[in-house]
Amino acid sequence: MRSLWFKFYIMTFFSLSIVQAQSKKYAIHTVAFYNFENLFDTINDPNTSDDEWTPTGAQHWTQEKYEQKLKNLSRVLSEIGTPENPNAPTIIGGSEIENRGVVEDLIKQPKLADFDYGIIHFDSPDKRGIDVALLYQKKHFKPTSYSNVPLFIYKNKLPAKEDKKEEIDDDLEPKIENNNRIFTRDQLLVTGFLEDEEIHIIVNHWPSRSGGEKASSPFREAAANLNRKIIDSLQQINPNAKVITMGDLNDGPFNKSIKIALGAKAKKSEVPEFGVFNPFEEMANKGMGTIAFRDSWDIFDQIIITESLIKPNFSTYKYWKAGIFNRSYLIQTSGQYKGYPLRHSLTEVGFSDHFPVYIYLIKEMKL
Repeated sequence: MRSLWFKFYIMTFFSLSIVQAQSKKYAIHTVAFYNFENLFDTINDPNTSDDEWTPTGAQHWTQEKYEQKLKNLSRVLSEIGTPENPNAPTIIGGSEIENRGVVEDLIKQPKLADFDYGIIHFDSPDKRGIDVALLYQKKHFKPTSYSNVPLFIYKNKLPAKEDKKEEIDDDLEPKIENNNRIFTRDQLLVTGFLEDEEIHIIVNHWPSRSGGEKASSPFREAAANLNRKIIDSLQQINPNAKVITMGDLNDGPFNKSIKIALGAKAKKSEVPEFGVFNPFEEMANKGMGTIAFRDSWDIFDQIIITESLIKPNFSTYKYWKAGIFNRSYLIQTSGQYKGYPLRHSLTEVGFSDHFPVYIYLIKEMKL
């Protein structure tokens, strides 16, 4: 993946990498997203459906297994985006997180501790208690505001089950209250300064395909509409607002939620003013994926950016390129699921059923 035009090296410790193109030099930061797949501690929370992830539960989730899971995830996070950028990601969005405590345990792992990550996390109303969170290297990113934006969706009854061949479930059926509200993950909005530039980040885990892709599509379209509303509000305040929305969207780049509701475009040349660009659609066209189901790949994990980040002036931080982090150690090597992401089983503590994704932001440095 090394570019013919770019050569990378570290300057002033490990924390800031420089990309050099002929006579120009660029500062570079990696922004990543990873679905941690059931990052639960071993303690039973009476307020959520986490019984499965306890020592006496169906997964026989012991302290030893939990610690191995943390070790596995920390290895991945420390390596995302390398060798193009030797530094670990400056900003990491994560999903399927039980609580703040598990994230605190994660960033204390030996492979991550030296990067001094901060955490932004809110408890969500999800039935299993799984949340999203943002990790950031304190040296490079300074949060100025953050909030959890709830997604209000309602249903008189659960959708009828569809053909299982169409269904990819990554969580249980959503919690529904008497007022027919379906409780799902909030969207995490964080504003801060990357070095001296304001950046807005939205971390997502949109409603699952429980009940079938078509029947549940309106829920994800509602999530995309909320995303678009957040982006629009930021652009009304500042037309040049740099917004990055990332997450496990439970839809691929071609689905209605992303193509129509969010309005994402596959080519930079097609992105209108105030529009959004999705670099992962081109990867999907090539048959690449972050999640597999019945030998069919899709890209549910995506990082989508506003038009302000793809303008061809690199005097401020702009998008360079994107990738799927699918190192060989993250892949199942045998059995029925050979070639799939190596996830947890009763006999092996894996990584996740998703591959992480990332983008690079670069800025030209004055010589």
